[in-house]
Amino acid sequence: MVQSFTSNHLIKRLYDETSASEKLAINEAMTQDSALAEEYNQLLEAYQQLPQVTFAPKQGTLQNILGYSKRTALEKHA
Repeated sequence: MVQSFTSNHLIKRLYDETSASEKLAINEAMTQDSALAEEYNQLLEAYQQLPQVTFAPKQGTLQNILGYSKRTALEKHA
């Protein structure tokens, strides 16, 4: 069975959001289809130019979320 891969498949592969079998299938398809490989390389190049940003919530925010979760969990059991 020949499977055609879309840009969405390539993006999932780029972000490592594919299963092992999907990853192998996409890699194999790229060895057979130079246009697909070129598209992946363009996506990879664009991805590498994105700023690497990490976000971390304030400790107070985490405590508020955990407190809310605790209160609502207790309300459901009461």
